[in-house]
Amino acid sequence: MECKKESNLKICSCSYEPCSRKGICCDCMAYHLPKRQLPGCFFPKDAEKTYNRSFENFAELVATKRV
Repeated sequence: MECKKESNLKICSCSYEPCSRKGICCDCMAYHLPKRQLPGCFFPKDAEKTYNRSFENFAELVATKRV
């Protein structure tokens, strides 16, 4: 399967600029899941900028209908 990095970058909302995984979704998921986190693109912009990408934070956002 060919990586769609260039098209992924157009929709990537991650605000962590030095990230080497930007646009490479499979690498991003592989990095975050063992840490019990989701990638930044799963979060609303204001929540993503806190860098709290935990499952628990995501669940709280879902419970409060922010996601």
